[in-house]
Amino acid sequence: MSWTEKAIEQLGLIPHPEGGYFKETDRATSTISAPASYSQSPPTRNLTTTIFYLLDSRSPKGHFHTNKSPTTHFHHRGRGIYVLIPKDGSRDVIEYEVGQESGRLQWIVTGEYWKASYLPEGEEGCLISEVVAPGFEFDDHEFMSKEELVRLVGEEKAKKYEWLLRKEEQKE
Repeated sequence: MSWTEKAIEQLGLIPHPEGGYFKETDRATSTISAPASYSQSPPTRNLTTTIFYLLDSRSPKGHFHTNKSPTTHFHHRGRGIYVLIPKDGSRDVIEYEVGQESGRLQWIVTGEYWKASYLPEGEEGCLISEVVAPGFEFDDHEFMSKEELVRLVGEEKAKKYEWLLRKEEQKE
């Protein structure tokens, strides 16, 4: 059994709608009112939520998405590539490797970015934890459309990243 299969079993991970696998491990009992720019359903947010998140060879990519809340990521094992596209189109696409070899063991992605992740060639998996504050709610989450990808990076560059869109979002 591979280390990723063991992790899925031992941590109780299930398929994530973004791709990969996850398990929520904490949802703070303290709450705050939903910020004005967030969905008001529900009207409050937990202060924080925490998950394990894993990519492996069976589900090697996390599709482009955005969350309203900043997400702090903590690396545990393996390597991954993150792709960030500023939602306002003000900067170019940002790509970086996470893991022991790159030295990037902790990183934050704010709600100002579309985010995707994938395994580099030959990598078995990448296990991280994510802490979201204010806490994660699916009402504050959105998948990137092909139209949005093209608008932000142009037709040519969009071809390079289109494979990171969810199949439903790849259609125009």
